[in-house]
This record gives sequence, structure tokens and C-alpha cells, in this order.
Amino acid sequence: MIKGIIFDLDGVLLSTDEFHYQAWKKLADRLGIYFDKTINNKLRGVSRMASLEIILGDKSKNFTQEQKDAFAEEKNNTYRELLSQMTPADVSDDVRATLEKIRLSGIKTAIGSSSKNTKYILSQTNITDYFDAISDGNNITKSKPDPEVFLKAAEYIGLAPSECIVVEDAHAGIDAAKAGGFTAAAIGDAKTHAQADYKINELKDLLQIIEQ
Repeated sequence: MIKGIIFDLDGVLLSTDEFHYQAWKKLADRLGIYFDKTINNKLRGVSRMASLEIILGDKSKNFTQEQKDAFAEEKNNTYRELLSQMTPADVSDDVRATLEKIRLSGIKTAIGSSSKNTKYILSQTNITDYFDAISDGNNITKSKPDPEVFLKAAEYIGLAPSECIVVEDAHAGIDAAKAGGFTAAAIGDAKTHAQADYKINELKDLLQIIEQ
């Protein structure tokens, strides 16, 4: 029986992928490094520093850790400027209605996101109150596909992984969920993942799953 749902943020509840792309693209262009949306897709569910290493590729060795830290901060500042444009209107009717129904059902809810901007994004879009706990890039040391972010989320809501379902749109997220012993529901690009327990087209499809 499902007692808790852990949601990834980007691509599941909200769409900030374009903001990430624009911020990384601006940095890459300044550094003279080729970057496109195919490369950007490899960054989904991955931490900021790990994403930077992917972008730098073979050129990573040309930079000190101090420079890399500065690059990551530069990208984040650009990203936060873009996030400041977000409002509650960026939450789809499907997402808001589904979250409301899940809350009324008594099932516990949490966020499991690698982003360090999670709380800011939730605040900007006014959906913080839909969640009992938040596990994000500020309280983990390992990014997906390591299950740490989901394990902490489950711990925060007082449930075992076997009692929770993770909702993810990235392959790395499904890998993390399965590695942690969670049931995994895939949406978006993650629907092609062979190990996903459920594949949903819209968030409201979760309601049928938790009623089983």
C-alpha cells in the first residue's frame, strides 16, 4: 500500500528545464565551449557540479576547483534571475488539482530534488504547503542516480522506501528510485526506462495508482 509520494521537481511538477538550458548556455558560450540541448538533456537529475563537469568535458583539467566553483555560482545566479520570473500561474491545473486531491487523501508527500533552489521555486509558485517535507541539494552529498535524496525524503516523512512511490521524469531519477527500494512512476522522458513500475502521461494518473 502506498503511504507516501516523493516528487522530483523539474519536469514533474514544474518546467524549469529551459531556464537551466539558458543559464548553462550563457556560461558555456562565455567559456567558448560547445553546448546544445542534446548535452543539456544529459544534465537532468544531475547536481550542479556534476553538470558542470559534463559540460567542461576534456577541458575540465584546464580549470582549478576554485574556478569551477565560481562557474557553478555564475550559472546559478543566472538561473535564479530567470526563476524570479516564475509565478503561481506556472503551475498547471493538472498539477495543482492532483496535489490537492493527494493531500485530501491523507497520503504523505515530499519533494526529492537535486536542485538547491527547490524551496525558492516552491515559494515563487506558491505550492510549498502541498508537501510535508523537502529533500533537496542542500541536504545531500550525492546526486542521482544515487538514492540519497529519496531516502532522506522518506526518512523526513517517517516512511520506509517500500511504502513510497517516486515520481520522476529523468532516467537517473528512476535509477535512483529503484536503487533505494522505491516504487517508481515515470513521466515524460523517463517513460522509456525499462525498470519504471508505472508510466504516466499526466500527474493525475497517479490518483488511479494510489487507489489500487
